[in-house]
Amino acid sequence: MKILITGAAGFIGAALCERLLEEGVHVVGVDNLNPYYPLALKSHRLTRLEALAGKPNQSEMTGSFRFVKMDLTERDALMQLMQDERFDVVVNLAAQAGVRHSISQPHDYVDSNLVGFVNLLEACRAARPRHLLYASSSSVYGDDARQPLTEEQAGAKPLSLYAATKRANELMAYSYAHLYGLPVTGLRFFTVYGARGRPDMAPLRFARKLMAGEAIDVYNHGQMARDFTHISDIVEGIRCLIDLPPPREVDAAPSRVLNVGRGEPIALRDFISGLEDALGLKARKRWLPMQAGDVERTWADTTALEALSGFRPHVSLRDGLAELADWARAYPELLAEESTDAAIPDPVHRPISGMLAFTADVTLDARVMI
Repeated sequence: MKILITGAAGFIGAALCERLLEEGVHVVGVDNLNPYYPLALKSHRLTRLEALAGKPNQSEMTGSFRFVKMDLTERDALMQLMQDERFDVVVNLAAQAGVRHSISQPHDYVDSNLVGFVNLLEACRAARPRHLLYASSSSVYGDDARQPLTEEQAGAKPLSLYAATKRANELMAYSYAHLYGLPVTGLRFFTVYGARGRPDMAPLRFARKLMAGEAIDVYNHGQMARDFTHISDIVEGIRCLIDLPPPREVDAAPSRVLNVGRGEPIALRDFISGLEDALGLKARKRWLPMQAGDVERTWADTTALEALSGFRPHVSLRDGLAELADWARAYPELLAEESTDAAIPDPVHRPISGMLAFTADVTLDARVMI
């Protein structure tokens, strides 16, 4: 099987590439390597992929990884890649992320999340992969008080431009499924955390500040809850769905949208307490009001995901935070939100208890295509 992963240097994209390479899949990874957060972290992830692709595979099949630096707004180049490679499956994880950034830099979201996505849809229409999966977000639900959130609660009142672009992606994908019979699955991810995560998100931001002895900002005076979902559960959910494209039926478009989350809201205060325990540190907290575009609570109803795939997320908050803390202590340089020029070596990948984990005693050459 040959799969295209867009956003391959991103948090979820790189983790999915690792999972597929372990299985012997041929993976082409695309990423524009934009500096929304430091490129050293993206280099760190890509180095892991290069190392994993170079290791002898234990199975009879041998996978491969090829990285292509490309922006989805490069319409002709994207179309050519799709025509040349004839991918079996496309997983679109490329996007301009971040709720708060969308308030100050709206055009970044229009270019990447709207123009880039329609370019990909057009390329898929021409190349006809058997399944297109794409990242949506729990942000599409807005501040809906009906919890847990089910897929039928389509977001009609997005609280940020980021959320609006993700809901637009769902509608755009449906139209291509309806018009051209393209099988599409949207993935509404709920707050993803873990090692090698995004440093602009609360889990690694909190870890960085705790380790530096700085106060952490706690919005809405701590009256928040999130369906925190470990990265390995997110990746396993995607992997289960890759082989399950929506069926082509006479009276229905081959399109679906699914929640991918832990299915258990965690109070922000409890998350911080768990991170304190994992790091062995005590946080100083700065209590602040709710930020624009934010919501008080997210809670995924994952009934549809489990019924379709048989998969149910299982990584506990305690185990997930222990893995995050181990990585944060090993790589404090990669927790910064501002760019640095350093390319950091990464240890050899080794799976532990079904989670994407690492050992800290073996380092690799950090050279990577940028």
